[in-house]
Amino acid sequence: MRAFAIFLALLAAALAVVALGTYPAWLLLHPYFDFPFHRIGERLGMLALAAGFILVARRLGLADRASLGFGLPRPLFVRELLVGLALGVATMLVIVAAMGALGLLDWSQARFGAGGLAALLLARLASALAVAFIEETFLRGAMYSAIERESGARLAVLLTALLYAATHFFGKVRIAPEDVSAWSGVALLAQSLDAFAHFGGIVDAFLALFGVGVVLALVRRASGNIAGCLGLHAGWVWVMLVAHELSTPRRAAPLGFLLSRFDGFVGWLVLAGTALFAVPLWRFYVARRRAMSRPA
Repeated sequence: MRAFAIFLALLAAALAVVALGTYPAWLLLHPYFDFPFHRIGERLGMLALAAGFILVARRLGLADRASLGFGLPRPLFVRELLVGLALGVATMLVIVAAMGALGLLDWSQARFGAGGLAALLLARLASALAVAFIEETFLRGAMYSAIERESGARLAVLLTALLYAATHFFGKVRIAPEDVSAWSGVALLAQSLDAFAHFGGIVDAFLALFGVGVVLALVRRASGNIAGCLGLHAGWVWVMLVAHELSTPRRAAPLGFLLSRFDGFVGWLVLAGTALFAVPLWRFYVARRRAMSRPA
């Protein structure tokens, strides 16, 4: 558990930097850039986490491509990423189609021409790939490797999934520029943590995200790298981001409880879809690794 404790300490240190450093950073940047306060806090936290990871990577034996999940040769890695991306898009489209069939999404306000839709798809794909790269490298790459070596694959799967789910509830607080004060960084962190004090309001989203984290960790275990995890993660996020842009959740629908109150999307229905696809994805990547290991 030492490795997991180190990663928790890194996360705690990054959150402390957000609480103490966001206001000074906002004072420096706000006169010149119209960055929202919470966005500055998010970027500051990411920088602190990256700097902390660099400092401990060698000590944990993670300063190599294989430990970070990038052990495949580049052409194979790109191919596996694209396969994962296709699978992620296909599986999430099934879930979105189910939401539409159950009357949970309202598409009537979508107003995009062909050019606008293409621009939206490309922009959201770039965002999805960036999110997947950061989260998969840290969680299913470095953190998974460190925990697996020390405590075994089972704990690596469960603990990375737990942290993956928990971190999605940070950074959702918004503070208007006129309300920013010297204590706003602390308020940003405190209000983010407040979601866990009222866990009943996020339990559906938390369990769905935990399930997604388990599936991604199982793919990491089955494949031996994070190429498939990157592709799946990016594909899921891509479809979700586009669906958010083109539709609005209908929480008042008879089955509206299937959508989370947290973000109007990741809830009981996503959890059910994740459970449905978990075993087929696991088997697919086990078979794929065996096929790749056979002599040509």
